[in-house]
Amino acid sequence: MMMVLRRLVRKRWVLGVVFGLSLIYFLTSTLKQEERTIRDRTLLEVRDSDHRIPWKVRFNLGNSSRQITQCRNSIQGKTLLTDELGYVCERNDLLVNGCCNVNAPSTRQYICKSCLTNGCCSIYEYCVSCCLQPDKQPLLEHFLNRAAEGFQNLFTAVEDHFELCLAKCRTSSQSVQHENTYRNPQAKYCYGESPPELLPV
Repeated sequence: MMMVLRRLVRKRWVLGVVFGLSLIYFLTSTLKQEERTIRDRTLLEVRDSDHRIPWKVRFNLGNSSRQITQCRNSIQGKTLLTDELGYVCERNDLLVNGCCNVNAPSTRQYICKSCLTNGCCSIYEYCVSCCLQPDKQPLLEHFLNRAAEGFQNLFTAVEDHFELCLAKCRTSSQSVQHENTYRNPQAKYCYGESPPELLPV
């Protein structure tokens, strides 16, 4: 039996059949892959540019009567923090539930101090607080729909208005020029759509 197999393998026509079948399999796989690539590219090209993506972001209702027993906050500030209701307070005025103490003299809600008209601020916590203003919702929705291509992975992970403002105000590639210098070192945290104005060096 082994001798018969060896003789068959030595015959050129058997090797030709094996080679031919391998070549057919390779070409079929390559063509299927090419068809998938062309189909995906075509779908991307014909997609309507005004198509709205079903973002998960839930916007808050401003000064609603809802009771909050626990607050998320911006955490990392050395002296200032912003809670999810838009209050900015000093770290020592943060309550045990994570909310700012609204009765503390320095606590302010929706504060845009240090923010420019283009939505860029010099202090991260003020950027988040200003971004949380209910009237910023149309601006943020417009940004989310325009950012669909470049930032979809980042912003579709965001669950609500607070998380969106935290993510949007973090220093991003929009804030830097040549990947190593700030476009405007005094206003590098932005919730707006436009990057900071480029200051002359």
